[in-house]
Amino acid sequence: MTNETWGLVREELIKRVGRNNYVTWIEPLKFSDLKHGVARFEVPTSFFGDWVSRNFSDHIRAQLNTAGAQVERVEFAVANRPSAPEAAVAPRPAAAAQRTRSATRSADLEEVPGAPLDARFTFDSFVVGKPNELAHAAARRVAEGGPVSFNPLFLYGGVGLGKTHLMHAIAHELQNRQPHLRVLYLSAEQFMYRFVQALRERQIMDFKELFRSVDVLMVDDVQFIAGKDSTQEEFFHTFNALVDQNKQIVISADRAPGEIKDLEERIKSRLQCGLVVDLHPTDYELRLGILQQKVELYRSQYRGLVLSDGVLEFLAHRITTNVRVLEGALTRLFAFASLVGREITLELTQDCLADILRASDRKLTIEEIQRKVAEHYNIRLSDMIGPKRNRTIARPRQVAMYLAKHLTPRSLPEIGRRFGGRDHTTIMHGVRKIEELMATDSQLNDDLQLLRRQLQG
Repeated sequence: MTNETWGLVREELIKRVGRNNYVTWIEPLKFSDLKHGVARFEVPTSFFGDWVSRNFSDHIRAQLNTAGAQVERVEFAVANRPSAPEAAVAPRPAAAAQRTRSATRSADLEEVPGAPLDARFTFDSFVVGKPNELAHAAARRVAEGGPVSFNPLFLYGGVGLGKTHLMHAIAHELQNRQPHLRVLYLSAEQFMYRFVQALRERQIMDFKELFRSVDVLMVDDVQFIAGKDSTQEEFFHTFNALVDQNKQIVISADRAPGEIKDLEERIKSRLQCGLVVDLHPTDYELRLGILQQKVELYRSQYRGLVLSDGVLEFLAHRITTNVRVLEGALTRLFAFASLVGREITLELTQDCLADILRASDRKLTIEEIQRKVAEHYNIRLSDMIGPKRNRTIARPRQVAMYLAKHLTPRSLPEIGRRFGGRDHTTIMHGVRKIEELMATDSQLNDDLQLLRRQLQG
């Protein structure tokens, strides 16, 4: 295979992986050789090579084979830097040596990008509704790149509610507005991976300099560092160093800082010192808006397809778990209708999406609610349905009653029987008590939102 062939393959890869991914991960690759079915490429760092291998090697191998190269495997290796000549190894003053080390580290830093951004995840493609309007407004403010008004911005919510979309949108907007800014976006898992790699390769100072030299640090799914003591320690110091420099930090997680089990208290406190915003579960109007936007994108791809009235409304009403499931259902529906050449009717929708609709119809049981609430408040399940009336037991019991009333179709007498044979008036009193407290107790509201997400997710 020649470099010319690799050049043609790269042009095709732009279409396959998107321009952002191409510029970040494919363009820096340098074709080395092709022997015995193994195509080898030089990469700037080992982390870079590992990432490309995990995420893009299949794309690269497929396109090479399409170009006639007959490749069975793709390998990536760090380029060998030429050794310095003997005369250049003379002792140098300490200050000059430090400058040289700093310059070398800075060069490495420039070579190590963050995780790739998805070109689809912009503010223009984010559908705003009541459940996410505060999170969207806060993300917009950060993306304007002005003075840091709240640090960190902490976005949390269940799967498929738009956290990662907003994170990518912030990064895209900052890069467009201020290209000179060093914006580093990555997942907490990648942060941990880099930290462990730096320890193993004795490059911890390079690691520290990388993360302390950025202008904006964005860490997705921070709950994954919980319980990892050394990683939490380094994250804490990185966080403090950036805040002291007035650098913006944006964090996301699947729950509020105080609800992340095994996360150090000092980190929880730090994360709570900025703006903490909850992306609430989607409502019907927001789901319908998301579907309508998706249909507009599909009209050019699936020309001639007819969408019957009521289909989008049906999907928005029936699929309530998360946006990813909703969008995936619509994608499958359009692809199926295109393949069989039929109009997208309500009947076709029910046939094509039968498995998704069945999963969405899963009935939540009172026993599931009781177990989840008991676990959340750290009480025994036997106390939940037992006779004890002290507040540490009674309040969680009332929360479980409230959720059973609103999340299941069971009647008050039925719910009462599942709570140790209590009278339906007791259940009614518990539900009303929670409804009254919700008007003034923000912690209770947070508990209810978290429990709803866990039970319905």
